[in-house]
Amino acid sequence: MKLWSGRFSKNTNSMMDDFHSSIGFDQRLFREDIEGSLAHAAMLKKQGILSAADESAIRQGLEQILHEMEEGLIDFPAESEDIHMRVEELLTERIGEPGKRLHTGRSRNDQVALDMHLYAMRTAHEIMRRLNALCHLLLELATKHLNDIMPGYTHMQQAQPITLGHYLMAYFQMFLRDMRRFAQAADAADEMVLGSGALAATTYPLDRPFVAQQLGFSRISMNSLDGVSNRDFLLDAMSACAICMMHLSRFCEELIVYSTQEFAFISMDDQYATGSSMMPQKKNPDVAELIRGKTGRVYGDLTALLTVMKGLPLAYNKDMQEDKEAYFDSTDTLLHCLEIFTAMLGTVTFRTDVMKRKANLGFSNATDCADYLVRKGLPFRDAHRVVGQLVSRCLADQIALNDLPLTVFREYSPIFDEDIYTALEPETCVTLRNIPGGPAPDQVRDAIEAGRKALEAFSIT
Repeated sequence: MKLWSGRFSKNTNSMMDDFHSSIGFDQRLFREDIEGSLAHAAMLKKQGILSAADESAIRQGLEQILHEMEEGLIDFPAESEDIHMRVEELLTERIGEPGKRLHTGRSRNDQVALDMHLYAMRTAHEIMRRLNALCHLLLELATKHLNDIMPGYTHMQQAQPITLGHYLMAYFQMFLRDMRRFAQAADAADEMVLGSGALAATTYPLDRPFVAQQLGFSRISMNSLDGVSNRDFLLDAMSACAICMMHLSRFCEELIVYSTQEFAFISMDDQYATGSSMMPQKKNPDVAELIRGKTGRVYGDLTALLTVMKGLPLAYNKDMQEDKEAYFDSTDTLLHCLEIFTAMLGTVTFRTDVMKRKANLGFSNATDCADYLVRKGLPFRDAHRVVGQLVSRCLADQIALNDLPLTVFREYSPIFDEDIYTALEPETCVTLRNIPGGPAPDQVRDAIEAGRKALEAFSIT
């Protein structure tokens, strides 16, 4: 018999039971559901709504159910509808009348919202732990490759020389912003909603701050309608997931390109690559490709929940049951991707010799050639034109700027001197870009230290 069946004269159709049931996916909330019930029961006893004997029986029963669920000893039949009903059914079967009193002063509407707030807080912190590990790996790699020259790109064309350390720190900054977004998502979830009831609170004198303290929340929700119908905190987390996946995807795209024979900047470890069933020479970067592909899946999860929520009237509607699968899939996918991406990146071989050689070949020092002329007194626009002509000459002769004789340089401007060759060295080009945020090794070293301090500021429980 359904716990809500008193008003009904017919049993639900079996198709309805299957369609309506969420226990197939919300069973993972069993810890949060039982913790919430334990805090609720303790508060009911404190307020004199529940006797000490009933609260003791409820507590012992819930603790035993929690232990059995953690051990995988309890099944979750579809007829139970959801995790809340399953826990209450088991509790009532085991302790009788006291189990029926547990639901005093609450609704499944505020109960499920509470469970999701607890779960979302914990998941945000777990994601932050994995991001923290990735960020520390990037700091380690950037330190190791502080002075290693590579070409930087715009429009996928060689632009200016940078260092591999500077390149890696660009992704560190992206993932640091992701850490901040998940800290904000955890804060958005840090709101105790139990006591909102179905939509209009309750006539019982509940001590909501007491429950918040028991469960580790820093505040309570301030409107019962919003308390049961708010899913912004899930959208905050899923938006952060989508942006973080975008950053992973961008990184993966470059690792895929850089692992090709055409670039040969990196080599993937055999542990994180696959071969071809037909072509024996192939080494495919499947991990990076799958992460790139799964990014679209996480985007879809966010779009799905935004679409579910866009036309819902206050307060709770059954549509909101659709929040869980999208949220679970979004966070599960990101957690898995962060774990394997960090492991993969830690085994990548960076071919710094190839990177440096390529930096010398693609005219990435052309801007520095123009800056050289500017320092000698030529207006930048004139310097830009002169160097453009030199590049055209080099392309025709199939040589690099560094290979031009001084006599040819002077054909285009008499102010060129022997020191042009030092100015065109990639190390010089990088070292002179010595302003905060630039690729000069001293600046990257400062950025690494600032990055370490930024990570220390996060409270990851």
